[in-house]
Amino acid sequence: MLNKTSPRIPLETFDDFDNGLSELIDLWSSAAAKSAKEAALTQFKEDLDAAILKWIDNRAKSKKYAVIGEELAEFEEALSQG
Repeated sequence: MLNKTSPRIPLETFDDFDNGLSELIDLWSSAAAKSAKEAALTQFKEDLDAAILKWIDNRAKSKKYAVIGEELAEFEEALSQG
């Protein structure tokens, strides 16, 4: 999760990613420093990549994480468009 007051806790479960993506979008909508926003985005992507690799042999879980990846791609597309 995106926790501003304590060390970063890696995202692991589907619910972590679902909630984390919402928090990431909220963070980007806030007045937080751009460096904090970029760091959170990078951390989210790293955790998602690790989860995808972990569950690559589990079709059901792979599909769930692929959906999060698609939502993240849509978010990044929106960021690039301003």
